[in-house]
Amino acid sequence: MTAVIETRGLTKRYRGGQLAVDGLDLTVPAGSVFGFLGPNGSGKTTTIRVLMGLIEPTAGSATVLGERMPRAARTVLPQVGALIEGPALYGFLSGRDNLIRYDSADPTADPRTRRTRVAGALDRVGLTSAAGKKAKAYSLGMKQRLGLAAALLQPRRLLVLDEPTNGLDPQGMREIRSLVRELAADGTTVFLSSHLLDEIEQVCTHAAVMNRGRLLTQGSVADLAAGSRGRLTVLTPDTADAARLLKELGVTEVRVDDDRVTGDPPGADTELADVNAALVKGGVRVRGFGVERASLEDAFVALTGEGFDVAG
Repeated sequence: MTAVIETRGLTKRYRGGQLAVDGLDLTVPAGSVFGFLGPNGSGKTTTIRVLMGLIEPTAGSATVLGERMPRAARTVLPQVGALIEGPALYGFLSGRDNLIRYDSADPTADPRTRRTRVAGALDRVGLTSAAGKKAKAYSLGMKQRLGLAAALLQPRRLLVLDEPTNGLDPQGMREIRSLVRELAADGTTVFLSSHLLDEIEQVCTHAAVMNRGRLLTQGSVADLAAGSRGRLTVLTPDTADAARLLKELGVTEVRVDDDRVTGDPPGADTELADVNAALVKGGVRVRGFGVERASLEDAFVALTGEGFDVAG
């Protein structure tokens, strides 16, 4: 696969000395749904702003669709749909009229097909019934949908989305995930920044993890998760006793959640069967026992040493 986005040594230092992005080498394969992960302040939004030609890097290079940014912004951006830091809307205009205004500002847009394309974009994000309502009356989730519709007014080779499910209810999140999969199936590369790890794991084929301005890792989602150990999980009504015994058996990072007790699996010199037997012998009623497959959350915590807001 060729790279749709590529950075080499990308660095951005703001006035006052703040280093927001530090020597970033990022490669986004064509046709991928690429998740861009990191806690607040990790440099994700600054990186996106450089990629979209909104700010100049301090050092290094950023290439989008084979062209250097921001130098080639006029050539590249008509082929890119973007939703960054929430949509800018005219509150006194309807959702439909906002999209018409957006499309009218695009010199590459064909005015003869404008209303048809606007109607199609509204339908794709589920806003047809609210198209005539003023944008100031839209909920946060509806505004996010309208911003995504604006990014879909024209066929795009690349779609850049910064927190696209912000403010959406679970049904809306499922619909956006389905739309992202559709777009990828049609050949659009999707670059998706999110703090929702479960969202990334469900929809993305590739991901990168940033922390404090530096890239920690990148690759396929399956490979990133496989690089971390899964969690030992015990289902039992006797959670306090199970947690105590697991700690005595050398299990670390023990956590209790309802009827689940989890922890990092013991070392290779300890058999899981022996751990299970010790729990039973200690009077713990074991209803379930095993090592769950490592998740992207496990990989993130292992890489950064930090927790992550997986629930949003």
